[in-house]
Amino acid sequence: MTATSPARRVLLAAPRGYCAGVDRAVIAVEKALEQYGSPVYVRHEIVHNKYVVQTLERKGAIFVDTTAEVPEGSIVMFSAHGVAPVVHDEAARRNLATIDATCPLVTKVHKEAVRFAAEDYDILLIGHEGHEEVIGTSGEAPDHITLVDGPDDVAKVEVRDESKVVWLSQTTLSVDETMETVDRLKEKFPQLIAPPSDDICYATSNRQTAVKQMGAEADLVIVVGSKNSSNSVRLVEVALGAGASAAHLVDYAKEIDEAWLEGVSTVGLTSGASVPEVLVEEVLEWLSQRGFEDVELVKAAEETITFSLPKELRRDLRAEAARLMADASAGASAGAAGSAGASAGASEPFDK
Repeated sequence: MTATSPARRVLLAAPRGYCAGVDRAVIAVEKALEQYGSPVYVRHEIVHNKYVVQTLERKGAIFVDTTAEVPEGSIVMFSAHGVAPVVHDEAARRNLATIDATCPLVTKVHKEAVRFAAEDYDILLIGHEGHEEVIGTSGEAPDHITLVDGPDDVAKVEVRDESKVVWLSQTTLSVDETMETVDRLKEKFPQLIAPPSDDICYATSNRQTAVKQMGAEADLVIVVGSKNSSNSVRLVEVALGAGASAAHLVDYAKEIDEAWLEGVSTVGLTSGASVPEVLVEEVLEWLSQRGFEDVELVKAAEETITFSLPKELRRDLRAEAARLMADASAGASAGAAGSAGASAGASEPFDK
């Protein structure tokens, strides 16, 4: 870099990376492997991140596409994206022990779908066709749900009764695009009602807000995340919409093309909600080696939300902890009894 070259800097988004639901799901797989040993089967990728999946595979997790691939009597975990009731039924028929790692925020949407279906509403589910979360939510009330895949899908939507229509959404969508879809739906169905609370998860919204703040200043935005991660893909779109000259999605630092840095003085950096921080640190190191050593934090929100482990795992972990405590207590009692016996024996006459 010459004396006349502009200073090179990195705008680092905060928050970024793991959300509470992803953290919970990944820990659940790790705890299950500790508790039960390998293998633990996981239906679909536990979260949409290549690095996380490969790391868990090395530890003994086996990822499958269908419940039928899991040997009868085995343990199977359902991913953070959630599954339809039919999947639970399939697992029961195959005598599988199940651990449900569905994100609680996705579960909230499932419960909303069930409630509105019970009240005989037409449910317009805003989401991407084929996404696992959409498949799971649709399965909760298949006769009442119509998928709306973006604003351009609204024109073909039909309902039975325009006075009983509600919208729900996939939790990982672009906030702006979702609201554009909602606005178009309201134009067509003026009596459309909204869910009791926003379906797009706090983490998705916060990460998009941070990217909007950096987008106008960044010549280039790098989003760390996998191509099948909906929220990661949305971050690229949001960055471009916010004014970034270019934005790219990468799984690893080694995927960055040095040509992207040509004429760039400010790089924005963030990561999807299923991305571990180690991958962001690798990108920061890669950029530092190329002169981008000045790192500024762009903070959009403070996240303090945590979720407890799946109830099935909490129950078994508590049972295991209770057993270990009981064994330790029994061992201590036996040790005390042995010591008492030895003392009593020593007090007896040597020559009986």
